Amino acid sequence: MKGQVLVVSGIDTGIGKTVATGLLARRFAGAGVRTITQKIAQTGCEGVSEDIATHRELMGIPLQEVDLDGATCPYLFRFPASPHLAAALEGREIDFMAIRRSTFKLQLRYDLVLLEGVGGLLVPLTPELLFADYVRDAGYGLVLVSSPRLGSINHTLLSLEVCAARHIPVRGLIYNRFFEADETIAADTRTVIAAALKRLGYDAAPVIDLDASGLAVEAEDLQRLIDPPRR
Repeated sequence: MKGQVLVVSGIDTGIGKTVATGLLARRFAGAGVRTITQKIAQTGCEGVSEDIATHRELMGIPLQEVDLDGATCPYLFRFPASPHLAAALEGREIDFMAIRRSTFKLQLRYDLVLLEGVGGLLVPLTPELLFADYVRDAGYGLVLVSSPRLGSINHTLLSLEVCAARHIPVRGLIYNRFFEADETIAADTRTVIAAALKRLGYDAAPVIDLDASGLAVEAEDLQRLIDPPRR
C-alpha cells in the first residue's frame, strides 16, 4: 500500500510553510508514522533545497538519500521568483508528471508525504498550471498556514474559497502566531477564520496554533489531519 500525501500550503509567501511542514513531520514521526517531506519546487537556490534542509533540521535528522537524489525536490531554480518564471529564465519547463512520479516514489517508501507548496495556492507552476489545480488534480488533502498579521483574514478566506471552488479537502489550518502583534486582532482573526472553515464545509478541520514553543496540537487533531472523520 502506498503512503498518503498531505499538502502544506500558505496564504502567501513567507507565512511559515517551511517551519510548519518540518514541525508537522517531526510530530508525525514521533507518533510512529513513517514521514518524509517534499518540496514541489524551490527557487532562489542551488544544490539541495534549502527548505528540505530546514525540514530535516526541524525533524532532527540528517539529509536523507531521497534528498540527495532529488526525489524530495524535483525542481530547483536559481532565480527567486514564481516557478514558471524561474524555469523560463533557465530555458527549462516544469513537467508536472515528473513531480507526480517523485511523489509516488516517496509514497512507496513512507506512510506519509508532506508536500510543501510554493508561495500561495494560485502560484503558477507553469503558464498553464496553478498550484491549486495541481493539488486538485492529484486529489490531495491540504493544510493551510495562516497568521494574525494584518491582511490575513482576506488572504485566508480567499484561499479557503479557492479550495472550496476546486473541492480540495482542507484537513486543517495552522495559525502561525510568530506574526502576532496585537492580542485583540489575533484572537478575532482566529475566530473569523474558524467560522469560515465551518461555513465552507471544513468543520472537521482543526485550527492548530504555532508559536515559539512549537505546534500546540493534540494527538486527536494530529490524527484528524490524515484520517478525517467520516461524514
